[in-house]
Amino acid sequence: MTAAQADLQIDRPRVADGAALWRIARDSEVLDLNSSYSYLLWCRDFAATSAVVRDGHGVPVGFITGYVRPDSPDTLLVWQVAVDRTYRGRGLAATLVDGLAERVARERGITTLETTISPDNTASQRLFTSFAERRGARLEREVLFDTAVFPDGPHEPEVLYRIGPLSAGG
Repeated sequence: MTAAQADLQIDRPRVADGAALWRIARDSEVLDLNSSYSYLLWCRDFAATSAVVRDGHGVPVGFITGYVRPDSPDTLLVWQVAVDRTYRGRGLAATLVDGLAERVARERGITTLETTISPDNTASQRLFTSFAERRGARLEREVLFDTAVFPDGPHEPEVLYRIGPLSAGG
């Protein structure tokens, strides 16, 4: 962590963090907001493939959620990354992505990271492009879900970012 992050701690989420993760996602004004129940489940069932950053009082101020793809056990899919607006600009999102990828590579042997990004989310595009550059990894982009498959009306296509192979130790 950098000096601007020295008062912060990154660890695995706990069920008690679910409400805070839901609030951070809601307040991001960028992420698709899932139900509060889903964040509680995520903290319980996917804590090993997710991370939370806490302030000096242990309160979550950012998170990254992910899971290992069942049909591709060498691939970590990052679902959401969010940082409370008062903590933005400190490089926390990049620290979360780097730390989670390194931990899951070490513990589960992942070699590829995937995420989906809406075409208008330039911050996430920069975050994952720079992650690939820091690792010297190939970055492939393709439309994962086109607008026609969404049942709830017009929706932007989701672009899959596939990054790998990930080098050991980042």
